[in-house]
Amino acid sequence: MSTARLYDNHGRRINYLRLAVTDRCNLRCFYCMPETGITYLPKKELLTFEEIERLIRIMATMGITKVRLTGGEPFVRTDLLKLIGRITEVPGINDVHLTTNGVLTAPHIPELKALGIASVNLSLDTLDKERFKLITRRDEFNSVWRTYEQLLHYNIPVKLNAVVMEDKNIDDIIPMVELTRKQPVSVRFIEEMPFNGEGMHYAQLTWTHKRIVEHLKQHYPLLQKIADPDHATAYHYQVPGYAGNIGVIAAFTRTFCGTCNRIRLTAQGTLKTCLYDDGVLNIRDLMRNEANDDTLKQHLLKAFNHRPKDGFEAEQHRSKHQPVTESMATIGG
Repeated sequence: MSTARLYDNHGRRINYLRLAVTDRCNLRCFYCMPETGITYLPKKELLTFEEIERLIRIMATMGITKVRLTGGEPFVRTDLLKLIGRITEVPGINDVHLTTNGVLTAPHIPELKALGIASVNLSLDTLDKERFKLITRRDEFNSVWRTYEQLLHYNIPVKLNAVVMEDKNIDDIIPMVELTRKQPVSVRFIEEMPFNGEGMHYAQLTWTHKRIVEHLKQHYPLLQKIADPDHATAYHYQVPGYAGNIGVIAAFTRTFCGTCNRIRLTAQGTLKTCLYDDGVLNIRDLMRNEANDDTLKQHLLKAFNHRPKDGFEAEQHRSKHQPVTESMATIGG
């Protein structure tokens, strides 16, 4: 097992890969893509499972120890569980995690448990069926809720990710916190970002992480700040006596960049060393042009050694200074 440690040009350790297995999704969430959806990539342009496994094996020798599979929606890709099984066997990979919208996930949860999945992030922006339909543009709340119940039943650590949207789901913030009263779940409220295929929905973001916390404290005056894990993107809180906890993620304000330990790989094999860059390396083409492992490592190290210090610098360096408008489904959530 590799004991290598990987650092960027700012001295930040990199040990976490977020990898999108597809850009396709069976929902059309307001904060992620336009109502008509996006133009999906032809299958031949996506990384194959063999290419994914090869790349993870290479990165594991460099110091990557944690992998999260994302999308799009991972379960729209055939044989996802086979890929998860192969990744869990890669020497040096200690934890494999999954982010899902939950629509197709429930039947696979027993096998996810058997494979040793470390945790599941479940996207759920509202507990109201009608608001769910408005936000996701699909009538799938019941399927997602079954996934949530099954995750709890099988004792798989679960985080509920809720994007906070003005005039959309503000009334859901407190009901979602109440899920933590008796259930050991982490409910995480996320600032809305412009990764929706269109750009910012508002002239100015009003529901920032600070306002979300203020809103929580109005309803829970005894709300306590608790310790944040290393490299956490969320500020963590807990209502005294509650079984679960609350996270607030400054995804648009970007106050956590100084401890960022993650890199991203899109479904078509583009490396992103920051969520806000527009891609810094085409790994797929390197592999398909028969680059050997050492050559791939050299290209990766070069990219890691030119990493922006934060999301604002990454945004400034986007090609032709194009604003952020791509869909989160094309990036990997």
